[in-house]
Amino acid sequence: MDYLYHLSNTSLTLRVVEYLRKASHLPVRFITVIHQLDGWVVRIKMSRCLTPQEHGDFRAFMSELGIAWLPKIRLQMALWCLESGQTPIEVMRRYQVAIVSHGRPESQEIEEFREQFVKGLGYCPETLA
Repeated sequence: MDYLYHLSNTSLTLRVVEYLRKASHLPVRFITVIHQLDGWVVRIKMSRCLTPQEHGDFRAFMSELGIAWLPKIRLQMALWCLESGQTPIEVMRRYQVAIVSHGRPESQEIEEFREQFVKGLGYCPETLA
């Protein structure tokens, strides 16, 4: 079972990652976090189907923070390649997407990405707030 959401900024992305790290009742198989110029894409792959109650609760939580999202074909292919076992580096080179994390993300990875990006730009764009 997959959930794919677009989030507008780093704070919301960190909130999702922290929630999923603490939600031991959810069978999270992996999480993929991708940064785009207009926000963040978070894919959550579950290891089993959620119960109707779990599904509804999880969708409600995610809908408060972002919007359910259908990626364009290039990003769909990148996500599929990650799931099939290709390394994030290979996928980033081939599809030119910024994969911040894949697997069991840590908030620190996202924070470090934000710091490096802002340092390189010299200012903090709204999506990295």
